[in-house]
Amino acid sequence: MWQRSAPPSGTGKDSALDQLQRTDLELEGLLEALLFVADGPVELERLASVLDEPLDRVVQALDAWLTRHQQGGLTIARSGNRVLLTTRPEAAPLIERFLGVEGSARLSTAAMETLAIIAYLQPVTRARIDAIRGVSSAGVIRTLLARELVQVVGVLEQAGRPELLGTTFAFLQYLGLTSLDELPMLPELEQALQQAPQGD
Repeated sequence: MWQRSAPPSGTGKDSALDQLQRTDLELEGLLEALLFVADGPVELERLASVLDEPLDRVVQALDAWLTRHQQGGLTIARSGNRVLLTTRPEAAPLIERFLGVEGSARLSTAAMETLAIIAYLQPVTRARIDAIRGVSSAGVIRTLLARELVQVVGVLEQAGRPELLGTTFAFLQYLGLTSLDELPMLPELEQALQQAPQGD
């Protein structure tokens, strides 16, 4: 297991974690445990700080975990510098059946159109979304915010300081993606969104 090394003289540190030399496999296991108990996405820097490990080693361990668990039921989704332990997209239909929520709360055509605009232009203002769609998107955006598919990610530094919108981890899960890097080309995204039964 962990190999304990002697602490540097005169440091005064008594934390056992500061004195542990971890193997790559042990680090992967600790990362998995931390992400399992987290109540949402976790910043990579926070994981590195808690584990007292270099950021690049944490990223390498997460990549190794993903490679090792390619056939498992769980995966690690990443958006920017945040990661989330989640179920594999392919398992979604079975999970929905198990939870009794099959086919529930699907998005309307207007919501899917707005979501596609936000996904590709993020961060984007409501005004730009309205200009592209040619109609007000206020109600649709409220729905997407309530469903936690989009979120306010900042403000534009200009008159009125309009809010900037971006997608969330729930958006990635909705499309069966693990990161924005996997976002398909626009026609493919529209097709993926339209595969879900349309709601009201």
